[in-house]
Amino acid sequence: MTSVLDAIASQGGWAVAIVGTVVVFLALYFLSLLFKFIPYVMELSLRYKLRKQGKLDITSEKNLSIDGDTNAAIAMAIYMMLDDNHDEESNIITIKRLSRRYSPWSSKIYNVMNLPGRSI
Repeated sequence: MTSVLDAIASQGGWAVAIVGTVVVFLALYFLSLLFKFIPYVMELSLRYKLRKQGKLDITSEKNLSIDGDTNAAIAMAIYMMLDDNHDEESNIITIKRLSRRYSPWSSKIYNVMNLPGRSI
């Protein structure tokens, strides 16, 4: 086992492993920041659109975000509406017995232990 680790270390494998790990954790950190600030950016976009349409005046400090209970109710209503579009299944499984056909996948002549012959 140590010979494998020594071979990796002598070829710079540790540097690749450390750099790869750092890149992955930095990517996860930046993605978490992105997901954290998406609601803020969406609210700014909504405020801009409402001001442009004249439905929101500049002096109002009204909170436009929707609470979690309302979001859950909307998501459940959408799920139930989309779930009604599917037809009902009979829930009966039918298994048909087929006669054995020849398949090279199950043939014993192509077994893994058959090594090809070497010509010298």
